[in-house]
Amino acid sequence: MGGIGKTALAVEAAHRAREKGWFPGGTLFVDLRGYDADPVTADQAVLALLDALDVRDRDLPPTTERQYDAYRALLAERRDRMLLILDNASDPSQYLPLLPGTDRHRVLITSRDRPDSLGVRLIDLETLAPGDSVALVTRALHDSDERDDRPAREPAAVRELANCCGHLPLALQIAAGMLRRRRHRDIASLVADIRGAGDPADVLDRCSPGTDLYGRSLVLRPVLETSYRRLSADQARLLRLLCLTPGAETGTEAVAALADLDMECALSLLEDLAATHLVISVRGRNGMSSAVRWRVHDLVRAFGVGVVARDAGLREEGEAARERVLTFYHRWAAAADTRLRWLPGRAEPERFANRGQALAWLDSERAGLIAAALWAREERHRNTAVRLALRLWTYLDWRRYIDDLITVSRAAQEAAHRAGDRRDEAGAWNNLGGALRKAGRAAEAIDAHTRARDLHQAARDRHNEAKAWSNLGLALEEAGRVVEAIDAHTRARDLFQAARDRHNEAGVWNNLGLALRAAGRVEQAIDAHTRARDLFQAARDRHYEARVWNNLGVALRAAGRPEEAIEAYGKAYEIHREFEDWYRAGQALLNLARAHQYADRQVDARSYCLQAADAFARADAPDRAAQARSWAAELPE
Repeated sequence: MGGIGKTALAVEAAHRAREKGWFPGGTLFVDLRGYDADPVTADQAVLALLDALDVRDRDLPPTTERQYDAYRALLAERRDRMLLILDNASDPSQYLPLLPGTDRHRVLITSRDRPDSLGVRLIDLETLAPGDSVALVTRALHDSDERDDRPAREPAAVRELANCCGHLPLALQIAAGMLRRRRHRDIASLVADIRGAGDPADVLDRCSPGTDLYGRSLVLRPVLETSYRRLSADQARLLRLLCLTPGAETGTEAVAALADLDMECALSLLEDLAATHLVISVRGRNGMSSAVRWRVHDLVRAFGVGVVARDAGLREEGEAARERVLTFYHRWAAAADTRLRWLPGRAEPERFANRGQALAWLDSERAGLIAAALWAREERHRNTAVRLALRLWTYLDWRRYIDDLITVSRAAQEAAHRAGDRRDEAGAWNNLGGALRKAGRAAEAIDAHTRARDLHQAARDRHNEAKAWSNLGLALEEAGRVVEAIDAHTRARDLFQAARDRHNEAGVWNNLGLALRAAGRVEQAIDAHTRARDLFQAARDRHYEARVWNNLGVALRAAGRPEEAIEAYGKAYEIHREFEDWYRAGQALLNLARAHQYADRQVDARSYCLQAADAFARADAPDRAAQARSWAAELPE
């Protein structure tokens, strides 16, 4: 893309090659100015090349055709290899007539566009790695004033500045120039200015330090504008809309929904934009073309958002596109959520044939789903975004993305409250309470579940009131208020029994067992967990059955029945492994380790600890994995 440092790299490569003696015949350089208002044509460039080869004035052939003949003849006659650099080409017509016509010499071309139709070697340049971005700014400041110690004093600010510049060399170069001018101000002040502006180009272009080593203006927006103006109408529209997508990367299917295009048309336009380096293709983990995702550089995104914001018609087009992609996300998140909670005998959800497919889709779209759910803060998109947020609970809980769960649940609760939608608000309070409890914030969780319960009571929604009572019981138990927790679970159980909702009754029996065990009433806890297990088995809900087996094992071990506990933990682990619920599989394995250690089988305990560490690692829970390995290290081999 523009500003990536193509010219600088080409010139540096040429200098190093000359030092190595690769091109004893010399180097020729032509700036084709392909993205200026008046690009250099091949006919103009050949005159400059002939001049560099000492062909001028009366020696210059009178016609263009003979000039090309003379140029190629001179190159053919030269026995020593030469390097020809054709910089900043926007179209093959600028450089194809200038190719030497012999394989003796070499040509290096820089461009923002990929000439995919030509058989040339392509080297795509990406933005700098974060460490290299920091090094560029640090070196730029130190080279101009070795006493400038701001990077050493403000390492975090330098990293943040590099992020603000999107690790784009041009933006970093401009920022370094600004810091030289602002030598009496800290780096953090520039970061604050850029963050406050929203669009980095607003600050960087306003205070640009001038020109670079090649005499080119150090400005960002014109670089982006020239690339944008060269797009077709369809390409420009898709780029603008892509800049409005909720996630950093977007799948082709979501892009098609965003732009209201069929998949093939969307894919073709995306490939065109990728050829201009305004969009970056990112291959999915399975390596299939269908898994390719699309990313827009942060500075391009800010530019596109600005283009839309300045035109009322484009703003309306953008809002309609956002509605489409939000509807797309909600539809398939709902289908995936239904699959994750599906039980035998229920209607099959659309699209996802099994839990693996549902989780794979949710994993790939997670960033976009979270960001889209936060559109609940905007009145126009509130209703669909709130429904999307509520549909993400099971998935985010499954993957243990608790921070995301808190964020989307709070956004949904606030949005539903503003809209006066008490049902959705209650559901969001309930989800938020569960997330807060899992984050160890029991007091806040109690408040959230209490609010959910009160809203359901006011609406005379006994079914959801029962769920709120049960979740409130879990939060009360977490806070050590066990007697109140038992009362809450009992209320929930009675409501579910009255409604003959055996599945949710099973969940409450399980939760009641936890509270009873915490109160020291172990035999009653065993009975409660047994009732829960039987009900879940009758409902053929094996995933929740596994949770109950684990809790039953804990109660059995507390009752001094270690062998029965080991059997229960084993059943829990087998089912969790079957569902690839690695976090809970790790918990079951740790409980197996404790039970074997209690039975003085230390070697077995160590083996289960190591297996638990592997399970936690697969669940992306490194802290728990480290704890399991640490415990294993204390046990004999």
